Order: sequence, then C-alpha cells, then structure tokens
Amino acid sequence: MLPEGFMERMGGKGMICGWAPHVKVLAHEAIAGFVSHCGWNSILESVWNSVPIVIWPLYAEQKLNTFEMVKELGLAVEMRLDSRFDGDVVMAEEIDGAIRRVMEADSTVRKMVKEMGEKSRRALMEGGSSYNSFERLIHAMIKYPVTSTSLFSFYYQFQMFGSD
Repeated sequence: MLPEGFMERMGGKGMICGWAPHVKVLAHEAIAGFVSHCGWNSILESVWNSVPIVIWPLYAEQKLNTFEMVKELGLAVEMRLDSRFDGDVVMAEEIDGAIRRVMEADSTVRKMVKEMGEKSRRALMEGGSSYNSFERLIHAMIKYPVTSTSLFSFYYQFQMFGSD
C-alpha cells in the first residue's frame, strides 16, 4: 500500500501501523500533533489531550466537523477543506505545510487546543458544567420516573427545572 521505497527513505523515523490505541497515543507527552479525518471521537480524544489536529476530511460529517473545528473554533489546521474520498490527491507540500503550521510552538491553534483541553477536563470535575448537568439529569430521573407515557413529561420537566 505504501509507495515503493517509502520505508527505506524514512530510515527508521516514525512508525507505520494499521491500528493504534488513539486514546493512549494522544495522551503521551511526546505527541505534538495529530493528522485526523475529523471524526467526532478523534476530535474529542485530541481536544481532551490538548493535541492540535491537522484535519483531512474525507466524507460524511467529517467536512462539517472540519469547518467547525477550523473556522468556528480555531482548534485545528486544515490540510484541505475540499478533499474527496474518490481519489483526490493531496500533495506532499500540502501535508508538509499543514503539519508545520500545527507544530509551531507559538501557534494560535496550539494555544487554543491547550485551553480547550483544560476546560474539557474541568467540566467533568465536581462543580464543572458536565458534572452539574449530569447530576441534574440524575435528580430529574429520580424525581420524575420515566415510563413510555411520561417521556415527553420528563423532557418538559427537565427543561423547566434542570437549570437551577
């Protein structure tokens, strides 16, 4: 699958593998960037670990996720926003340029991802926004047991009283 002579040209730099445990890899202190198709799990794993992403979307929701991450949130660098799954060739210069942008020590993306990673971890701690929302959900479920006929009522009650 790799071009002829690729491994020899690499000279032992890096590692090529078919599958890797993303969460463990992204949590490692040596990881400074991540090239991703921009699926939702990859986004969450990268942001959680404060690892900047070079985005290479191929299909489905990946392009929407890319737009959000690059243009709206400033948490990633695009390799190309209009890649196609059907054989569109991305040149080495595009890959090199995107990786260099995300690897700059003082890049805005790197700073934004670090800040968002810290915020996401705080959200799960006691008193954090996700912790509090989940706690309200549990209390609402106990107070308003869900049956098939009360699902709408539960939703309504949670919306009305879930924000105290």
